[in-house]
Amino acid sequence: MGAHKQLKLGAMLHGISGNVGAWRHPEVPPDASVSLEFYKRQVLAAERSKFDFVFIADGLYITEQSIPHFLNRFEPITILSALAGITSRIGLVGTLSTTYSEPFTVARQFGSLDLISNGRAGWNVVTSPLAGSEKNHNNRKHPSHSERYAIADEHLGVVRGLWSSWEDDAFVHDKPSGVFFNPDKMHHLNHEGAYFKVQGPLNIARSKQGEPVIFQAGSSDSGKELAARSADAVFTAQGSLEDAKAFYKDVKERAVKYGRSPDDIVIAPGIAPIIGQTAEEAEAKYQEVASLASIDHALEHLGRFFEHHDFSQYPLDEPFPDLGELGKDSFQSTTNLIKRRAQEGGLTLRQLALELATPRTPFVGTPEHVANLIEQWYREEAADGFVIRGMLPSFYDAFIEQVVPLLQERGIFRQEYESDTLRGNLGLSIPQNRYSAAVEASVEGE
Repeated sequence: MGAHKQLKLGAMLHGISGNVGAWRHPEVPPDASVSLEFYKRQVLAAERSKFDFVFIADGLYITEQSIPHFLNRFEPITILSALAGITSRIGLVGTLSTTYSEPFTVARQFGSLDLISNGRAGWNVVTSPLAGSEKNHNNRKHPSHSERYAIADEHLGVVRGLWSSWEDDAFVHDKPSGVFFNPDKMHHLNHEGAYFKVQGPLNIARSKQGEPVIFQAGSSDSGKELAARSADAVFTAQGSLEDAKAFYKDVKERAVKYGRSPDDIVIAPGIAPIIGQTAEEAEAKYQEVASLASIDHALEHLGRFFEHHDFSQYPLDEPFPDLGELGKDSFQSTTNLIKRRAQEGGLTLRQLALELATPRTPFVGTPEHVANLIEQWYREEAADGFVIRGMLPSFYDAFIEQVVPLLQERGIFRQEYESDTLRGNLGLSIPQNRYSAAVEASVEGE
């Protein structure tokens, strides 16, 4: 772990919560997922506490069984652009699908957000696991898991190529001579690949951080390979210290295999901390939220990960059913984890569905307990940072007010921002424009 690195923190802004039943809690505004004021309060609280970034998740397909937050929520680029105007240091990261989007459009959207925010944008690259997404995109056939990652790899390469359309000094803006730009500094991509044909150039320049930070969230083998090759940061879900350390080591070693430094990639598990003055109080808070999820809704939520499979057909208090290969082409890493958890824990369908409906991580307890765990995971190379998910607004506030100061006192989390760009705060280098790099390389070779 590089000496220059400190713990990184992100906040997932989930409106009325990504939890199945938390929206029913009295403190949750029922319109939070489409409330600009709610998002403003949360992003400003995170920025006051010197978080590295906020993160907006997304999806492209809903059914009557989707959790409430998914039914009515902001599109990421739009809300992040609004939040850019009221913040100055915190990173702004949003999800956008490579399977159901055009690289040129994605490059423009995130390039625009990067300039609007003055170098604070990040793109969470996803492949859209839900097959139903095809129904909202001209009924194009939903690709298999492996093909989605092949598409993502090419898509990301095209977007990054487009972000190099303009060298940093391309725009001359010389009013006396009438020269607006230097045409030698503008570059056509002229990409022709297996999935995309894109000429370019992109009609927006690079920001002060060069290009948006690339996040990746897949934990399957294909996902880890894509992350190791191309990602600057990785979101992941790890239930134990041992699993987190194994994932961390695996991804870092894969990155080195591609000629990268381990410090070139930030690994940040998502956690849902619940803080109490005692362990018993924290546990009671968890149980209060868990009680808001009915078994029917829990089964519907479980079905989403398995291509909207109907779990109501099985006995609730018998072992989790054998589903064969179901789920391998949707949320592959998640469904594999669910099956493994059911088998190793000997869980019934009811137990597993309710557990998934209100996911718990080890980070439940007193402020000191949660800070101790965070420090342990960080120091033992299970994580470079964490993405904080608050099941309730008060859980989010408690983490900021009671745990973050402990991390700062211990010297593992910043007191002030190091930079005004997302790359700068994450300790990541600015990617060189590929055409400037090529010119430099040719000069050095002469």
